[in-house]
Amino acid sequence: MDLKVRVCFHDKCFDGAASAAVFSRFYRERINPAAEFHYTGMTHKASKPFEDGTFDGDENAIVDFKYSTSPLLTWWFDHHQSAFLTPEDAADFRADKSGKKFYDPTYKSCTKFIADIATEKFGFDPKPIADLIYWGDIIDGAQFKDAAEAVSLQAPATQLALVIEAAPEHDLVPKLIPQMAYLSLQEMVELPIVQKHLGPLLERHRRSMDIFRERAEARDGVIYFDVSDLDLEGYNKFVPYYLFPDATYSVGLSASQIRSKVSVGTSPWKDVPPEVNLASISEKYGGGGHARVAAISFGPGDIHRARQVAKEIATTLRAAPKLPAH
Repeated sequence: MDLKVRVCFHDKCFDGAASAAVFSRFYRERINPAAEFHYTGMTHKASKPFEDGTFDGDENAIVDFKYSTSPLLTWWFDHHQSAFLTPEDAADFRADKSGKKFYDPTYKSCTKFIADIATEKFGFDPKPIADLIYWGDIIDGAQFKDAAEAVSLQAPATQLALVIEAAPEHDLVPKLIPQMAYLSLQEMVELPIVQKHLGPLLERHRRSMDIFRERAEARDGVIYFDVSDLDLEGYNKFVPYYLFPDATYSVGLSASQIRSKVSVGTSPWKDVPPEVNLASISEKYGGGGHARVAAISFGPGDIHRARQVAKEIATTLRAAPKLPAH
């Protein structure tokens, strides 16, 4: 009889999808070849992330998303500073003796973290998906050589990331994950379910650059923009730094049907003082993430509160110490 494995992953995120793909291939090759995978995209929101009945598999995994103390959770991998909603969650993780729950916030991507753990501890061979692992680290770790490369979207991985992050089709990403585990990135981009979204999204990306040019304000090293009245939640987060290369930080407000979102980021091409930690700043408002990129989710009707928080954070970062240019 097939074993049902429920995989909860960070939805509309290249690293989340790639993490789920790497986990699935590893699990099938090293744990149980008869596994039948079911995928659930998780979104950071103001309410509790895991609803009752989420963990309905014989085995249940979370990748690239917050920890759960549910006794039904069997596998967990994450690399975010803000992985634990409460101190009790962190204590529960530390007390776990299963050998199947892993956390390391020093990793640039959860994709590479899973690949390394699966290789070192379970004998997994990551070579057939080396390109996916490489690009997971480049995209989630913002390790492009410059802003122009990040916004040009020439590489198949960046085109696939655009579709994963911004396509309006509900439950598209769970359909892509099983194929990401076995197809090349070029083959992924050529799939009809990707192609039908790619052209319109590339045009939307080009238009968004004009919108940011009009809307964004760069002052004292901080870019601030509000696109909450537009369908732009899945925008390319490197565009502000491309348009304003002298800026160090960006603070943006966007909205969708399920949330109002404040995104806070650091230019990957700027050095920053270690005392400026965007995850720690965001945690004060109920959000989190990494030291150099973070976000806060509010309810869809809380746009005024979200706007207030975005402006407060922009003010904080404008007053924060900056390292001299070099």
